[in-house]
Amino acid sequence: MHVGTQVGARNDADFEQWAQLGVVNICADLPGNPHDWTKDALSRHRDKINSYGVELDMVQLPLASSTVENSASPNIMLGKSPERDREIESIQNLIRICAEVGIPAVKYNMCIVGDPRTEREMGRGGSSVSAFRWSKADQDAPLGLAGEVPADLFWERIDYFLERAIPAAESEKVRMALHPHDPYIPDGWMGVDTVLGTVEGMKKFVQMHESPYHGLNFCQGTVTEMLDDPNAELPDVIRWFGSRDKIFNVHFRNIRGHKLDFKETFPDEGSIDFSEIVKVYQEVGYKYMLMPDHVPWISGDDPLGTAFAYCYGYISALLQGIGEPRKQPWVTKGP
Repeated sequence: MHVGTQVGARNDADFEQWAQLGVVNICADLPGNPHDWTKDALSRHRDKINSYGVELDMVQLPLASSTVENSASPNIMLGKSPERDREIESIQNLIRICAEVGIPAVKYNMCIVGDPRTEREMGRGGSSVSAFRWSKADQDAPLGLAGEVPADLFWERIDYFLERAIPAAESEKVRMALHPHDPYIPDGWMGVDTVLGTVEGMKKFVQMHESPYHGLNFCQGTVTEMLDDPNAELPDVIRWFGSRDKIFNVHFRNIRGHKLDFKETFPDEGSIDFSEIVKVYQEVGYKYMLMPDHVPWISGDDPLGTAFAYCYGYISALLQGIGEPRKQPWVTKGP
């Protein structure tokens, strides 16, 4: 296990800072629409990142955590052919060029309603944190572009995609890591059953089109949001997926609360005891990135950078405490 990040670099100094902080494995995308990426452009992108001693472990496919209206590949989730077939063909090509330039994994979402939240709340020391309180949500929100999507139809669209994408990933030996639906929402909200918003749905997903290259971008925060008693339940959820080698990346974040009623926190102050849960990942042999995500908004000249730097150091200390070897930049710039 090693600390990672998916924060977009604001400038080249961010790559230098990550190497200096010991964050030497990242997920980082090229600018622009991934459907337009080329092998040469992706190779230059990887070489630039490598020049700072940082390894490009993963990129995002054009299936992100947005509403279907804002998706770069809307027709996959709308189930609209032949448009979705062209989008899937483009994704198959992206998987191929990732393999050719040495990027071992991709992450993606299969969202229709995005990642809904209620109003932000106050966190530690007056910070601002993201929250979701079902009691405060618009429970009668109207249908979106997708209309009504009951569970069987949602699963049909997921199956259609996996049937075509997973063989490409297996052929190219590129791991495909799906992010679960964030957060859990009762079935029928905006007409949609968010089937990947439960642990049982995630189990069903990874057993469809079984392959060692088909697994999860295991967002620990999102999974915690599915549970009634998170600290008691989460270890066995990690064991179920981890023992089957279905965890390809971890968004290592915390919440305070439980299903349908929570706010996001720094890693050391939420419902999950990170000093214990990191041992469960070690127990199941997890070997990829632990990424901070959804950090609180704090004060100062660089609130985002400072908040993430705190989390990188916290995760690094946890890993050192359980004896995980510390990774170093594999190239050193300068004298």
